[in-house]
Amino acid sequence: MTLYSCCLILLLFTWNTAAYGPNQRAQKKGDIILGGLFPIHFGVAAKDQDLKSRPESVECIRYNFRGFRWLQAMIFAIEEINSSPTLLPNMTLGYRIFDTCNTVSKALEATLSFVAQNKIDSLNLDEFCNCSEHIPSTIAVVGATGSGISTAVANLLGLFYIPQVSYASSSRLLSNKNQFKSFLRTIPNDEHQATAMADIIEYFRWNWVGTIAADDDYGRPGIEKFREEAEERDICIDFSELISQYSDEEEIQQVVEVIQNSTARVIVVFSSGPDLEPLIKEIVRRNITGKIWLASEAWASSSLIAMPEFFRVIGSTIGFALKAGQIPGFREFLQKVHPKKSTNNGFAKEFWEETFNCYLPDGSKNSPGSTSFHKGHEEGLGAGNGTAAFRPPCTGDENITSVETPYMDYTHLRISYNVYLAVYSIAHALQDIYTCTPGRGLFTNGSCADIKKVEAWQVLKHLRHLNFTNNMGEQVDFDEFGDLVGNYSIINWHLSPEDGSVVFEEVGHYNVYAKKGERLFINENKILWNGFSKEVPFSNCSRDCLPGTRKGIIEGEPTCCFECVDCPDGEYSDETDASACDKCPEDYWSNENHTSCIPKQIEFLSWTEPFGIALTLFAVLGIFLTSFVLGVFTKFRNTPIVKATNRELSYLLLFSLLCCFSSSLFFIGEPQNWTCRLRQPAFGISFVLCISCILVKTNRVLLVFEAKIPTSLHRKWWGLNLQFLLVFLCTFVQIVICVIWLYTAPPSSYRNHELEDEIIFITCHEGSLMALGFLIGYTCLLAAICFFFAFKSRKLPENFNEAKFITFSMLIFFIVWISFIPAYASTYGKFVSAVEVIAILAASFGLLACIFFNKVYIILFKPSRNTIEEVRCSTAAHAFKVAARATLRRSNVSRKRSNSLGGSTGSTPSSSISSKSNHEDPFPLPASAERQRQQQRGCKQKVSFGSGTVTLSLSFEEPQKNAMANRNAKHRNSLEAQNSDDSLMRHRALLPLQ
Repeated sequence: MTLYSCCLILLLFTWNTAAYGPNQRAQKKGDIILGGLFPIHFGVAAKDQDLKSRPESVECIRYNFRGFRWLQAMIFAIEEINSSPTLLPNMTLGYRIFDTCNTVSKALEATLSFVAQNKIDSLNLDEFCNCSEHIPSTIAVVGATGSGISTAVANLLGLFYIPQVSYASSSRLLSNKNQFKSFLRTIPNDEHQATAMADIIEYFRWNWVGTIAADDDYGRPGIEKFREEAEERDICIDFSELISQYSDEEEIQQVVEVIQNSTARVIVVFSSGPDLEPLIKEIVRRNITGKIWLASEAWASSSLIAMPEFFRVIGSTIGFALKAGQIPGFREFLQKVHPKKSTNNGFAKEFWEETFNCYLPDGSKNSPGSTSFHKGHEEGLGAGNGTAAFRPPCTGDENITSVETPYMDYTHLRISYNVYLAVYSIAHALQDIYTCTPGRGLFTNGSCADIKKVEAWQVLKHLRHLNFTNNMGEQVDFDEFGDLVGNYSIINWHLSPEDGSVVFEEVGHYNVYAKKGERLFINENKILWNGFSKEVPFSNCSRDCLPGTRKGIIEGEPTCCFECVDCPDGEYSDETDASACDKCPEDYWSNENHTSCIPKQIEFLSWTEPFGIALTLFAVLGIFLTSFVLGVFTKFRNTPIVKATNRELSYLLLFSLLCCFSSSLFFIGEPQNWTCRLRQPAFGISFVLCISCILVKTNRVLLVFEAKIPTSLHRKWWGLNLQFLLVFLCTFVQIVICVIWLYTAPPSSYRNHELEDEIIFITCHEGSLMALGFLIGYTCLLAAICFFFAFKSRKLPENFNEAKFITFSMLIFFIVWISFIPAYASTYGKFVSAVEVIAILAASFGLLACIFFNKVYIILFKPSRNTIEEVRCSTAAHAFKVAARATLRRSNVSRKRSNSLGGSTGSTPSSSISSKSNHEDPFPLPASAERQRQQQRGCKQKVSFGSGTVTLSLSFEEPQKNAMANRNAKHRNSLEAQNSDDSLMRHRALLPLQ
């Protein structure tokens, strides 16, 4: 059974070796063998396998100069390590390198070779199989390039725990250690690249893009990660397509149609060069220009795409490139390649032929692979002139530096340096095994592996714990996912003015170690759009919304397609493409353009505005007029008019009017807490004091005149002290109301934002409307009582209470405050204060004018009426009027009784009551002097009634004469009734009050 297994494995190995002839591998013996997988060709020829005969291995086509340079980097690193006295001394590294032809099938063929050899060694069949050409096991593999290829290779190598260190496979799927146990890489994970792409789009304020991805394990995960990042940044994707180098023409046409019809100008591409090449060729054929291509590192510097004939279509490419490294001596090594000297490199012959477009005769016919390549190269790259039969023979003396090919482009060693680093990583893992001290090893009980019999899984263990410093002084260690974290350079495609070739200008970098938001740096001055323009292209579904507007959603469209909607009042946006408008702070309002917030207009009844000035002037006028009246009353305080109006109460009344006018000023100006708490009590107390004075004056005279016989009790009851006490008590009630109000719910200054959006009304919050109602209600109650007494006393002598004018003043007062209530309720803002000021001034002017202006007029302009005789005459006239009415009333009653008893009728006689002095002056005076004496001594009035006229004649002389005149008048006035006696007694009682 063992022999059978040996023969089976040898048969498999022999078949695999046959598929890879001498010209299809690079191989060198050594103590330890490293495997290598490189894309020396871009693909394989399509061939229909009809299975009528034994299937043949597919042929590789289209030579890849960069792939050969990567292979050379591995050989250079191995030779450098073998010549190093410190790294793996006394040990020689060998290699077995195969061409993957950029396909999974060819890569798996090569991988089977590695696995088969390892399996033979594990079976230990040397005693059964005499293998003179025994090759050691492959303990690690460097490669492959594409993520899709590496995924297939990793699945196979992982079964045997053979470490695989890739230099260009960046798919994030390969970080899954549960599935890819032995995979490691010296290239950053695509997750960072997808994030960097989204950051670039956000940097240029693009939000409308298309995506294209290779239909493999590289393109699909990469573009999926990009979509996640784009969604977080509100970037919309117009279309998303998958491509492959094996896509048929119809599929390519459909993708191109989508690109051509799309309004997105930015296209994000996660693909390799070979997969993207058919699409780019069709786009060039249709001459679809004006697109911005955002390239992943797999094709950002691909020689298949970066061609001058494609530049007019893809000249705006911005791509990611790996950080360039330095490999000292590598340039000279590349220049030394020669078919005759590179005996271990079976790919050197084909490289030479493709570089110089010739063929190397080897004494036999050219290899099939070489011939097939010529045909593919002629179709794809156009470098060759035909098949090998039409190429001139190579002399072998050609100069490699005289031909420009991607092979000699060593200015930016990116993938080449990753290959170099991968080889050194394996070498340092072997060095750790070589220098391991028993008891401190990584294996059971601290044991160490034997470097002479080292196995692949042991190397994998040391690679996972690797930590060394590379030739650039950087620390190299694989993380838990087998990845190396690295940075990206950002390149922009330019057209060289010297030879017209495409050059990659570094315009920025992306640092994955930096904080979020600080990772991306771009020098926009170095970027050329479409090869010549400096203006950043526009790639948005909708035009930018200017400050003052926001983005509005259009139904049925992606969020990036929007309409610009003006910010509503009170909101603003100060940036372009604002998603929402921000609300202004409470004390601010949006300006006209809604681009910023400005302080709201503050309104109150100001001293400086015309309305406030007018009200202030009226208040000052009222204060001046009241002060003037007070001054007149003070100056003429001993005159009969002033004395007859109860001058002490008049002074208090004028003082209260001064307070009323002054209280209106508290309603003007910016409301403060103290003014709000002072103005209503000041207004209420002032008016109550004013109404109380009027009430006491009116009620006092009314009670005296309506008393039957004025006695000393009336005089005592209505003394001056008691009058002031009543005024105080009435006012005290209002004071109590104000104190309770200020204690329970004090008014305060209030900034009202609700009445108008753009204006802040600074008003007084009254605290309690009920308290304000009590304050005004009590004032109106006193005014109503006052009005009642004034109306009752309207026929009393006007010198005492001016009843008519007080009645008018109370009517004005009621009209003002009844009108005030609806006006107060219907106004807002500063007009509330204005309405109350107007009401206060109107009521105050009404009281001042009706009560005092008539008296001031008499005092200043009619001094003849301001005499004691005028006052007494007025009082006596009132008394005789009452007496006459009573007499006539009794006479009418008696007549009616007589007529009813005797039946006699007659006309109503005229009654005349005359009182005059019997004293005659023996010395007559002149007529003028006599009239003056008559004015000084008495007055005569006629009182008319409906049934007759009574003539009153009164004289005021010395007390003795007055007494004699009164006695004589008693005898002569026999018709006077008892009622007239009572009225005269009231007159005598009131005279001392004057």
